Amino acid sequence: MTSTLRTDVLRIAGTPDPVGGTLPILQGLPHQTAADVGVDAEMRRNLAYGVPRTLLPYTRQGGYARDRAERELPCVVLENETLTATFLPSLGGRLWSLVHRPSGRELLHRNRILQPANLALRDAWLAGGVEWNLGTTGHWPLTCEPLHAARVTAPDGTPGLRMYAFERLRRLVLRMDSWLPAGSPVLYVHVAVHNPSPTETPVYWWSNIAVPEHEGVRVLGPADHAFHCDYVSDLRRVPFPRVEGADRSYPGRVPRAADYFLDIPRGERPWIAALDDAGAGLVQTSTARLRGRKLFCWGTGTGGKHWQEWLSGPDSAYLEIQAGLARTQLEHLPLPGGTTWTWTEAYGLLQADPAAVHGSWQTARSAAAEALDQLVPPLELELAEALAAGFGGPEELLAEGGGWAALEIEAGALPASPLLPFGEPGAAQEPWRQLLKTGTLPVCDPPAEPVTGPHWRALLETGAADWHALYQLGLLRLAAGEREAAREAFEHSIAVQSSPWALRALAFLTPDRQQAADLALSAHRLRPGLLELTIETLEALRRAERPAEALALIEALPAADRAHGRIRLAEAEAAHASGDDDRVRRLLAEGIQVDNMREGELSLDTLWLAVHPGTPVPPQYDFRMADG
Repeated sequence: MTSTLRTDVLRIAGTPDPVGGTLPILQGLPHQTAADVGVDAEMRRNLAYGVPRTLLPYTRQGGYARDRAERELPCVVLENETLTATFLPSLGGRLWSLVHRPSGRELLHRNRILQPANLALRDAWLAGGVEWNLGTTGHWPLTCEPLHAARVTAPDGTPGLRMYAFERLRRLVLRMDSWLPAGSPVLYVHVAVHNPSPTETPVYWWSNIAVPEHEGVRVLGPADHAFHCDYVSDLRRVPFPRVEGADRSYPGRVPRAADYFLDIPRGERPWIAALDDAGAGLVQTSTARLRGRKLFCWGTGTGGKHWQEWLSGPDSAYLEIQAGLARTQLEHLPLPGGTTWTWTEAYGLLQADPAAVHGSWQTARSAAAEALDQLVPPLELELAEALAAGFGGPEELLAEGGGWAALEIEAGALPASPLLPFGEPGAAQEPWRQLLKTGTLPVCDPPAEPVTGPHWRALLETGAADWHALYQLGLLRLAAGEREAAREAFEHSIAVQSSPWALRALAFLTPDRQQAADLALSAHRLRPGLLELTIETLEALRRAERPAEALALIEALPAADRAHGRIRLAEAEAAHASGDDDRVRRLLAEGIQVDNMREGELSLDTLWLAVHPGTPVPPQYDFRMADG
């Protein structure tokens, strides 16, 4: 029996990696709501707790298109007699593939293409495999960023893969150790989330597991109720699997996109599985801390099918089974200061009697639970959790992540650890290193990438004098929720020297839509070649109902910018608002492809129906998740 770790190369058709933008994400997330149906006081507290005011210090990730060529991506492969697990450290540490070697079966939805789309907190996201999500509701900020990775060894000699990162929004340290013991039928993943701050921090975690979907796949878990939302109604507790008279445990038969968060009773072993007609498929289980389980499906409507093709190409339907710290993905939990939370997950092939799997819900649940206890007894998971505590320090560095943790270590805000060698700060961190060394933040245009944290703010509160330092001070105040103090800093920055960056931030803070549009236009005039700023300016003009100015701005753009999908969409919307529907129909007939169409966005569907009333939305324009 053997267990090995090796580096390799994944060859795949894909786009170039997304790139970070210049403009920080100033807005936060909306507060979540729930119906009165079955939502208890604990969940209501968690729904209201910890919703971020902004997504600072992050910028958007975009710049991708839909033209693909063959790429080579570095990967790390763990293997024993039963399983081959392939990880992509350069893309958020994603588990890209899990193959059951005796049968040759791929247990995950292994995407045939590498195609970013706008589904993550920072925009760029990839479908497929197992994605790890830390921070706040949504696909996490590092989903398309490199993680640090290293070879480690378990006390029994089994090789392991350690991936680790510093998540900057919540300022949490993540460590994941994955290993495949010789002879083991499951892959183990041990997760540790540490809050280095002395104060409580909201925490969120979900492991998002994509698996193949077809009509015969049934999702099973240990629950008789679920919390349901479907992009139309509020979160509510419903019996499961029968919802509105239909069995929702078969996602390939569900008409529209929906979330079903299984309401697993306390004390019940947490697990979820997606089993096919033969009663076989992927199962995920964990130690008790990872309490939540979820089923997500895109639905069988035109919009849902289009989304799956948009993300994975034709004939590649998939669904997601997920596992998280809270009962739903709309909640955050309080992680006390100086505390580390750990849990261990297991992934493998589950096989049960197909007649039982596709029988009554109780029969199916029981059959899968019994098969799981045979595959990986609860005691085995507890032993794996204990074993993970004995993993030593890295023996060989396999991949390098960003330099932000190293910067925080230099600043004294993050303790150094031999278990997590974060390397050295890089070019992006250099302006902040200069602030640490000299007490002065050098002027940068475009500005230095933002930071957050009270130690950085303290340095700037006493020394910010030029436009750049005052702009960064405004961002730090905004991240702390002090909007008026942030406004003062941005206004002071503009008084020292007008910049598109502070003008844009002031536009964000200005509730009057006309004034906000004026500020956005002023920012655009100072940096007309920055596409992301142009798009934001057009959106400000749309909200202010000033279509003529939007069209004038568009007509003055270079041809390459004007051909961008977002600009063409803005042109069509402005033309419609101006009453020129012939122009809208012409643009739609020529084709409007918005490469970063947002999940849940209805702009193209709405536009089509506005100028082609009574005519079905063409599939290429149908991104509806509720009725498409």
